[in-house]
Amino acid sequence: MEVNFSKYGDGLVPAIVQDDSTHKVLMLGFMNQEALDKTRNQGKVCFYSRSKKRLWTKGEESGHFLILKDIKLDCDQDTLLIKAEPQGPVCHTGADTCWNETNETDDFLQELEKIIYERKNQPSENSYVSGLFKKGINKIAQKVGEEAVELVIESKDGDDGLFLNEAADLLFHFLILLEAKGHNLKEVTSVLQERHDKKKA
Repeated sequence: MEVNFSKYGDGLVPAIVQDDSTHKVLMLGFMNQEALDKTRNQGKVCFYSRSKKRLWTKGEESGHFLILKDIKLDCDQDTLLIKAEPQGPVCHTGADTCWNETNETDDFLQELEKIIYERKNQPSENSYVSGLFKKGINKIAQKVGEEAVELVIESKDGDDGLFLNEAADLLFHFLILLEAKGHNLKEVTSVLQERHDKKKA
């Protein structure tokens, strides 16, 4: 990656930070070569502060780090796109983004995956999902099987409402099973995409 740090005359280039999951733009900062190197080495997004005249890792005071997922360079080699996973609100005002937007995806399935992840890693005593994770993989897999059978049964009848509800139950428990196995829906769709691409080749 050959970044043109000399283009603007101060050794800095803009670094746009985007949520790797929701694709929302979170903030804009600036990086020099040292900040970029530190970002890669520590796995947390680091900028050069033009006001403090020093490097600063986002979240070094608040604990709301930006966990690095990917770095891309634009066509002019003078702007970076940083894809990250935020560990809390990004803006100093407490907002999710520096544009006061809620950091939510337009894809409800991604949002549902995020909720399932939180129920697994931050268990709630009254949460059905947390309870399933506590019971273990065998119980989760059993529930997927039960929901699949119920969907097959409803598919033979003419009640569209019941059929769709059973389909939703199966999809929901499938997402829980994926999280329990350390995977997500995006990985499954990638397998389907690869199969599709091979058939076209």
